[in-house]
Amino acid sequence: MAEQMDPDGVDERHSRPGVRPIRPWAAVWSMLVGFFMLMIDTLIVSVANPSIQRELNTSLTATIWVTSAYMLAIAVPLLVAGRLGDRFGQKTVFMAGMALFTVASAACGLSGTITALIMARVVQGFGAALMTPQTQAMIVRLFPPDKRGAPMGVWGSVSGVAMLIAPLAGGFLLDHLGWQAIFLVNVPIGLIGLVLAGVFIPRLDGAPARFDWIGMILSGVGLFLLVFGLQEGSAHHWGRVWGPITIPMLVGTGVAFMAVFVIWEVKGTHCPLVPMRLFAHRDFAVSTAAISCVRFVSAAMPLPWLYFLQLGRGYSGQESAMVMLPSAVISGVLSPLVGAKLIHRLGSRVLVPVGSLVWAGGLWWLALLSTDSSALVPWAWVASAVLGVGNSLVWSPLSVAATAHLPLDEAGAGSSVYNTVGQIGSVVGAAGVTTWMNTRIAAELNRPPAPVVSDAVAAQLPHDFSTVELGDLADLLRIDPAVAQWFTGRFASAMGRGMWLPIAVCVLGAVIAVGLTGRARRS
Repeated sequence: MAEQMDPDGVDERHSRPGVRPIRPWAAVWSMLVGFFMLMIDTLIVSVANPSIQRELNTSLTATIWVTSAYMLAIAVPLLVAGRLGDRFGQKTVFMAGMALFTVASAACGLSGTITALIMARVVQGFGAALMTPQTQAMIVRLFPPDKRGAPMGVWGSVSGVAMLIAPLAGGFLLDHLGWQAIFLVNVPIGLIGLVLAGVFIPRLDGAPARFDWIGMILSGVGLFLLVFGLQEGSAHHWGRVWGPITIPMLVGTGVAFMAVFVIWEVKGTHCPLVPMRLFAHRDFAVSTAAISCVRFVSAAMPLPWLYFLQLGRGYSGQESAMVMLPSAVISGVLSPLVGAKLIHRLGSRVLVPVGSLVWAGGLWWLALLSTDSSALVPWAWVASAVLGVGNSLVWSPLSVAATAHLPLDEAGAGSSVYNTVGQIGSVVGAAGVTTWMNTRIAAELNRPPAPVVSDAVAAQLPHDFSTVELGDLADLLRIDPAVAQWFTGRFASAMGRGMWLPIAVCVLGAVIAVGLTGRARRS
């Protein structure tokens, strides 16, 4: 469709009698309603976990699965979802995913048991997986390569706005209406989104093709084992899960299935789930590798910082969100400007490495502030603003570089690969930083607490802090004031060092992004 657009991005068929003109920007804003809902839901649920655990009378492990099941359900079908869009049309699959997500949101809010809630979250995840790749694929089909920067910039800014709104909205809904409202609020948003999608998103023809059923099975099993193993690794201390089955066995089997999947895609099918020729485009291959680092950092960075604020400094959830306010605001404002102006002047090859290094600098600044006595405000706001600048220089330039050379009939497949690799990066980031945080906590807290703690109080402390769950560390603050003083100092130091891992991956992403060719080609 992009080749039928005039310079303003309007389908040339608008001059033909009886044919509704395609308005690309109206379609983009309509899709962003659904994308915004997904981003909010991904971030907002963590605020409600303590209330869910208490009111449903369940364990911490089961409560964590409310989030884990959702992430797993998104990651596994993403590759297939993109091909479904190419086959049946992005509008059809997007609206089906939004309808499924909306119904599942109602089921989540009405759940009376943790089992019912987790099952509804799985359905929510499937709906989100259907929607996610269609947004980028539609931008690819509606805009020529040299005009994709602005819509990709707006698309990227949605994440920044969601980061700002989700914790604040979550705290408000939780305090006034209960945890159920966090899910039920999606119902009216989803219904509005369905109406807008039906009116403004054009129905573009799909490409008739056979489905790669063997590829679907291989990728589904491989991704499930890989993502499940990485998600559960820290909780099981990278040991046994069921009987003789260990986390390394799950991850290794998942990698083996994915290796067989790649071989099959290269040699065994006329209609591959992942067309390997996509990776012949240098920008697509490099962008896909770089987005794994970006999503790794996005998932890993908040964990040590928020734990430091809430356990090390006693901040509430909403107060923690306010500390990160400058990052969300600046990212939301700058991302559209970067997409509309800077991408085609400087190119992704410049913007992404620079943005990644600026991002790493902001993380390093936060690590320096992670002590029990540092003056957080206003320096934390300045560091947060630096994060926002770095963030805005990364997301949309990477998306533009990844999609610049995609064939129109494989836009969905390319978007799926890009998002699937990013989703795996998120899972690896969350699992990796949790393990690293536990390692740093054990190193700091296993040091002798004397002389500030008496022998009687020291006897109440765990002998090995590496076996203590992060969520249970707050109980230490109630043992004794001296323990609280000792704990906050050591814990702050551990969380500061916990930032080292996302900083290192951020720098790695900058190195990878140097391989980009630069500007998007013109139509």
